[in-house]
Amino acid sequence: MTAAPLHFAGERLMLDPSGALWWPSRKTLVVSDLHFEKGTAFAETGSLLPPFDTRDTLALLTSFLRRYRPESVILLGDSFHDSRGAQRLGESDRARLLHLATSTEFVWILGNHDATPPEGLPGESHAELKISNLTFRHEAKPGKVVGEISGHFHPKARVAVRGTSISRPCFVMDGYRLMLPALGAYTGGLDVSDAAIALLYPRGGRVCLLGKERLHSFPFAASRPKPGVAVSPGGVI
Repeated sequence: MTAAPLHFAGERLMLDPSGALWWPSRKTLVVSDLHFEKGTAFAETGSLLPPFDTRDTLALLTSFLRRYRPESVILLGDSFHDSRGAQRLGESDRARLLHLATSTEFVWILGNHDATPPEGLPGESHAELKISNLTFRHEAKPGKVVGEISGHFHPKARVAVRGTSISRPCFVMDGYRLMLPALGAYTGGLDVSDAAIALLYPRGGRVCLLGKERLHSFPFAASRPKPGVAVSPGGVI
């Protein structure tokens, strides 16, 4: 698996094909929208889903920590699907997450689903956090920003492939802001052509689709967003 280098706001970052961001000079891993315990949240409303989403998402998070050996992990909000999610963790999942959060410094960025720090788990919490030239927050702020890294929108993009099309989660970026894909096992996605995302990139930018071994990168044009409009593939990084 090959991570792609990105020079952003004066910093050298690495985009992992599985959806994480690695900041080598700070030995910091960044992930977004894990939505732990979404399955149990749905169960409480009568929508029964297999109760394995937290386990699967924890396995992905564990793989990132083994690969990069970070000194700190920044979680960009909506780490839990709701404010009581940490209380619903199964015994084995809680033990596993507690082990990760005690072996590595966890920084919880608060999101709209988890507006308070997770109960019973170590780590510091912030509404947003600035380190060097980068600002980490859950939801992108409209208007002029520099060095913003966010999540929230669960970006995805659709491309044409051999007479059909595929849709995958993706990174979205320009010279000012970088948006990370959602990593939760049960998270859906919002297409980059949707106004909620497209209007944050008035000059256009690049999309990097997640792949099995590498990222697939192509530009998207600065234009008025129209739901359902496909974008054209344009290369691999």
